[in-house]
Amino acid sequence: QAQLVESGGGLVQAGGSLRLSCAAFGRTFSGYGTGWFRQAPGKEREFVAAISWSRRTYYVDSVKGRFTVSRDNAKNTVYLQMNSLRPEDTAVYYCAARWDSSASYSKVGDYEYWGQGTQVTVSS
Repeated sequence: QAQLVESGGGLVQAGGSLRLSCAAFGRTFSGYGTGWFRQAPGKEREFVAAISWSRRTYYVDSVKGRFTVSRDNAKNTVYLQMNSLRPEDTAVYYCAARWDSSASYSKVGDYEYWGQGTQVTVSS
């Protein structure tokens, strides 16, 4: 059974850094792109960043220059390096996978596999 597992969340002060990991198990995700989304209490799940199988990257404007998405295909793992964190980055972060294509990576409904989420809390 295919499964995505996030890790690396936690509590950090504003200006700090965290690195999230998204590890894939149960099948190969060769040819799949991976997205990172987040959901704060009372808000809809929103797109944060994505990386295609060929390593093209995409970011929402609010994280550009602060977050970096990368992947290690040999380890079946995608990373989200988050620097200069702000209190408004506080949310549950989810990774998701979908077949790589030219379509936008920002749509929640286009993803086939989802992780369980990891909490990121940034204190002021």
